[in-house]
Amino acid sequence: MAIMARLKRLVSGFISLFVSGIERRNPEALIEAARQEFRDRMAQYNLALAQMAGIAERLKAQITAKTNRAKELERRVLANHQAGNLELAGSLARELQELKSDLLTDTQELKETEDAYQANLRQAKLAQKEFEEKIHKLDKQLSQVKIKEAQAEAASALGNVAFKVGDMGDTMKTVEEVLAKRYEVSAGKARVAKDIVDMDQLREKETERKALEQNALAEFLASQGIQAPAAPQSAPIMNKEIGPSQQGGQS
Repeated sequence: MAIMARLKRLVSGFISLFVSGIERRNPEALIEAARQEFRDRMAQYNLALAQMAGIAERLKAQITAKTNRAKELERRVLANHQAGNLELAGSLARELQELKSDLLTDTQELKETEDAYQANLRQAKLAQKEFEEKIHKLDKQLSQVKIKEAQAEAASALGNVAFKVGDMGDTMKTVEEVLAKRYEVSAGKARVAKDIVDMDQLREKETERKALEQNALAEFLASQGIQAPAAPQSAPIMNKEIGPSQQGGQS
């Protein structure tokens, strides 16, 4: 048993050394593997987001249907009450009461679902931005390493072989052009991925959405004869630019 355990550790050590050697010689493959792993995880995350969005849409449909049903019940309750059908009016009123309770529950669940969806969506965008920034950093580091390796090879060649510097000019120029091109491609891809995620624009849209919600609430309260609570006053923005008309007023 002891020999088998030692043999197992030895084989594991050889495999580890073999894999480590491959990793050191192929950093590009490691970066691509990281990209693929991130894409797979994002696909699963997006699937969960889609399911959450589906729940929200289903709740919206339920709320719409129940709201229409509540309006119909209100009409029927009033009609039967006026006609003296008190028993039927009472039954309908009871059904309306239960329906409104369901509406409150559905509305609260919709709000919670929407909040969770928006929070997870922001998290996904942030994760994408952070990942692309890390990949960009690795690509830049890899490019620098390759340049240093090329320089080291050139220095070694100068020390061991007698030749004119001009003889290797074209080759070195090609190496530099290839490395510069690879760096430009990697940097360009990283910048595009980074620019796609505009967190400032996302926050502006959130602020705009909240403002629209407050305006809708104020309009609804006004239609019901209810005075809306005063909105918190934001700090005034000072205009630092002085136009011709302002300069004339100050003089």
